[in-house]
Amino acid sequence: MTDREVHLPVAAQPTVDSIVDYTQRAEDGGYDCAWLPETWGRDGVTVLTAMAERTDSIGVGSSIFNTYSRSPALLGQTAATLQEVSDGRFHLGLGPSGPVVVENWHGMEYGNPLKRTRETVEIVRQVLSGESVDYDGDYFDLSGFRLRCEPPEPTPPIEVTGMGPKAVELAGRFADGWHGIMLTPGGVQSRLEDIERGAELGDRDPDDVRVTVGVNCCALGDAERARDLARQHTAFYIGGMGTFYRDALVRQGYDVADEIHDAWQAGDRERALSLLDDDLLGELCAAGDPETAREALAEYETIDGVDAVAVSFPRGADEDEIRETMAALAPDAA
Repeated sequence: MTDREVHLPVAAQPTVDSIVDYTQRAEDGGYDCAWLPETWGRDGVTVLTAMAERTDSIGVGSSIFNTYSRSPALLGQTAATLQEVSDGRFHLGLGPSGPVVVENWHGMEYGNPLKRTRETVEIVRQVLSGESVDYDGDYFDLSGFRLRCEPPEPTPPIEVTGMGPKAVELAGRFADGWHGIMLTPGGVQSRLEDIERGAELGDRDPDDVRVTVGVNCCALGDAERARDLARQHTAFYIGGMGTFYRDALVRQGYDVADEIHDAWQAGDRERALSLLDDDLLGELCAAGDPETAREALAEYETIDGVDAVAVSFPRGADEDEIRETMAALAPDAA
């Protein structure tokens, strides 16, 4: 059975308490895991600690800690500590993010994101084993580091993001799980092939790699408002967040993503939104009235090889709209 999870809102929220409230609502609604994005607001570790301490059964995870702003050793320490605080419910989500974030916000050279992610995963896994870490890589050279506490039990899974074929292949080869976004149901199938290829290269069983697909969702009584919010969110990511999301759509056969990107960059937001028509929106998002959104979400859950589908929310949705969507799509509401 496919898990249903929740990606907590990426947009700024009023307080830490409001984020914890979403997590508690998700737990009450039967969601399996609450993933917290870390962008440019509150740091993820502090908020995840509050989420873990004020819930009982729901999984909690980082989505994502980027592999540049924290060292691999610190990421290992953090994962071990959050696993302790959560009584074994923590998932470590990692990813390279992009040059806009890494270079402009953190002042780091972006370099080779795939190699850095691979080395980070390998080092974090050594840290979590409790053994002394000795590692000689292209990015990191470590000797003698060791946890001064018992290693976490169970070991938290290390799940990575990735959009391009090589990034997804890397997940299949080295990570415990992969998270994908901005994917149509058909696009998911191609990425699953990348997972299988990576698993083969790593002499692993593809079934050992947990696949989570994030879907932007808005389920409201006002169906038009729901679609407008989803359209604005999707156009912003295609047009305003670098080229990763645009390229992901082009790979899936939607050349219109280039036009959406160019219109957004030119400041013609109205044209960018109009180019994202109802057909494409329906392929990418679960948006509209609750019944329509539930049907769209269920289409992802029927894909063989997908282990979890994560409900995410448009960046323009207010607190009431987030809660309404979360309640409408909760597993216990089905």
